[in-house]
Amino acid sequence: MPEIRDCPAPDPHPGGPTRYAVPAGAVDTHAHVIGLPPDYPLVPDRSYTPPAAPAERYLAMLDGTGMANGVLVQVSVHGTDNRLMVETLRANRQRLRGIAVIPLGLPDAELAALKEAGVVGLRLNVLFGGGVGLDAVEAYGALAREMGWHLQFLLDARDLPPIAGRLARLPVPLVFDHMGHMPTSAGVDHPGFQALLGLVADGNWVKLSGAFRDSVTGPPYADTIPFARALNDAAPERCLWGSDWPHVAAWDGPPRTTMLLDLMADWVPDADRRRLVFVDNPRRLYGFGAGA
Repeated sequence: MPEIRDCPAPDPHPGGPTRYAVPAGAVDTHAHVIGLPPDYPLVPDRSYTPPAAPAERYLAMLDGTGMANGVLVQVSVHGTDNRLMVETLRANRQRLRGIAVIPLGLPDAELAALKEAGVVGLRLNVLFGGGVGLDAVEAYGALAREMGWHLQFLLDARDLPPIAGRLARLPVPLVFDHMGHMPTSAGVDHPGFQALLGLVADGNWVKLSGAFRDSVTGPPYADTIPFARALNDAAPERCLWGSDWPHVAAWDGPPRTTMLLDLMADWVPDADRRRLVFVDNPRRLYGFGAGA
């Protein structure tokens, strides 16, 4: 069994951008809360061991970066045990929404409780141990449609070409994490990234996030700019921004949120388009209502 490495802790002083002002009503659409055993067990097949990322530190990060609202994504190390995320949602009903990871076959009452807490989608993850993969994606699509949810995918866009048609036929909106979570060295002309562009142009969504995961040159992640601009040009009304706090598995050291936010000035130079990414688009998708 491969060694399970300990993640470095995130930036203890998350801050906002220096190159522009975060617009009022902004939403961070991708972050995690993480508990530790014994209260919140970690799955044995996890890909890393993170430090704790409690709700109070997450909310302080939102405040420090100027975010009015946030979307919590169930972290892989907790598998399908969504308790900490749901507890955090329930304590912050107006401010937060959630994306759950669940097995098929949950009782209707458990599904209804997730929805009532603020869950608005399900995540399928083929990259980190503890996630739910694509084998039953049609069944998850049917469940999401029944619940009024969307499906969120953590995958490597290089793997998209043989499955893009299958995903395109799903009956719910799709959201792709971290610009396809593909190394920039593959290039924007890679068939996988082109498949992602096609899915986004055809009505699906993408998170402009994960610069430190996709970059091969490192900070300030300038090699990610062509990918973000191509996605934003394909669908400016369906791009989202996420911090990916607390930056798990950032083996070269966690990024500073200020640097990630400043990068948006290069990813989306136009202020009106940036407002779409930060405010209008996520408020529409996640049901927050009109922005400030």
